[in-house]
Amino acid sequence: MRLRTLPVSIAGVITATGFALTQPGFDLLPALLCLLFAILAQIASNFANEYYDFRDGLDRAGREGPRRGVTEGDITPGAMKRATYLTLLLACITGLSLIHWGGWWLLPAGILIAIGAIAYSAGPYPLSRHGLGEVAVIFFFGIIPVNLTYYILTGAFTTPVLLGSVTIGLMGANVLLVNNYRDANDDAAVGKNTLAVIFGRRTAITIYLINGVIAATLMIAAIPMPVTIVYLIAHGTLWNFMRTHRGAALNPILGMTAMLMLLYAVAFAVTAS
Repeated sequence: MRLRTLPVSIAGVITATGFALTQPGFDLLPALLCLLFAILAQIASNFANEYYDFRDGLDRAGREGPRRGVTEGDITPGAMKRATYLTLLLACITGLSLIHWGGWWLLPAGILIAIGAIAYSAGPYPLSRHGLGEVAVIFFFGIIPVNLTYYILTGAFTTPVLLGSVTIGLMGANVLLVNNYRDANDDAAVGKNTLAVIFGRRTAITIYLINGVIAATLMIAAIPMPVTIVYLIAHGTLWNFMRTHRGAALNPILGMTAMLMLLYAVAFAVTAS
């Protein structure tokens, strides 16, 4: 499930909920269902990445990143494939329940999200293998879930929520950047063209730094200045560690980047309410 990355999907729903708490008539049930849907969709995407990268020979045993169960022989490929589509089915069932609050137009949006969960790693043009992984994260873990969750909770779209969704998307992209920055050599060796492989590690780590600064700036009017300052200090510290370390030493930074994103979202929700 790659638990250390799950704050990426959780943060989006929490951010949308924070915005919704400022409006009358807040309902907790659809917010919880949005959270469940987001988590299940991310787990399905993680499972798919595990299965399809193994199937296509892109994961190798003994890699510097976190252990891959299928590659190392802990999980059979068939079991992982079944887990992928069962989890995606559960996400879809959960998503269908949200039509009660958001209307039938959510159905094509849900189909797009389901396709995206698989298209990240599979299909005729896997996004993660063509330098589009970070872009996919911005849309599927930032712009889409934050705006749709807010709409389900309030029936509206607003500019502040849109800016907040881009903020979350950029922070989520940073989690993937850590992964791709660490694995650049391994990915290049097997022909997996991530952003870090195409443009190099220096560019990837520069984007990591810039993403955090832009994200904090976009939300500067909505979140207390002390929170922004603490976030930027922590973000700069993580960036500096990445800049001076390689390989397995970067594994903790993956989880720390995700947790920093989650804490930022929680701080916003608490102050907004």
